Amino acid sequence: MKYTATTLLLALASFSALAADSKPGAPEKPSPIGYSDTPVIPGTQWKVHDIDRPRPDPVAPGEKPGDAPADAIVINADALQAKEKDAKGKETGKIIPCPWTIDSGVMMISGGDCWTKQGFASCQLHLEWMSEPNTKGNSQKKGNAGVFFMDRYESQMLDCDNNPTYADGMTGGVYGQTPPLVNAVRPAGQWQVYDIVFTAPKLEGGKVVEPAYITTFVNGICVQNHTKIMGPTKHKNITDYSGEFPEKAPIRIQDHKNEPPVRIRNIWIRPL
Repeated sequence: MKYTATTLLLALASFSALAADSKPGAPEKPSPIGYSDTPVIPGTQWKVHDIDRPRPDPVAPGEKPGDAPADAIVINADALQAKEKDAKGKETGKIIPCPWTIDSGVMMISGGDCWTKQGFASCQLHLEWMSEPNTKGNSQKKGNAGVFFMDRYESQMLDCDNNPTYADGMTGGVYGQTPPLVNAVRPAGQWQVYDIVFTAPKLEGGKVVEPAYITTFVNGICVQNHTKIMGPTKHKNITDYSGEFPEKAPIRIQDHKNEPPVRIRNIWIRPL
């Protein structure tokens, strides 16, 4: 193949340009940060990679795994309250401070159920709890507690290590409705870690038109995957969404009168 002088000059010019571009410190062409000429994503007002679509705000994670992120609401004894009961165990109608004792930042669940002072709907919840190996009883009377979203929907907490009980009453279960996918508890005497995403029911005029859902991780293991909640928690009975429901309600942490008490720590919530 014969090369003309013009061809050789063009080849040399191209080589020189490539060499110049590859020199250290040569400016790189910036990547686009968005587009305005792409199609609209169905069901939205935004185009694919839309340059005008608002970007999420930054949130600083916790320093260590399990620590509260910057936008979380930390739930300690000051953020909880209880309902006073008389000598016969009946509620008097009076709201009192959280009665649980505190030891080095750990709350002992003893003295009755407690509610958050603040109401929540859809949220992300983190908490850590532990029952003692020498806790009295068996089945539902051993290391039993629970967290009730909107004061209605219970995610069960129970010592399920070598402690047989009914499936829909195990740790991570939607109590009385849906068992956990697996039994993910550690032995009693070790801290159990709960991470839960709760989706509140959708309402129209106080009536539920779409049920609540829950996704639950126990000790990092998924035990509920966007599970439909059938209705408010009941014992030994079925449930539904009949009646009226609020937009928000407090979260309740249950005292099941364990001996010794269940311990709980590092509770935080992110409204969603």
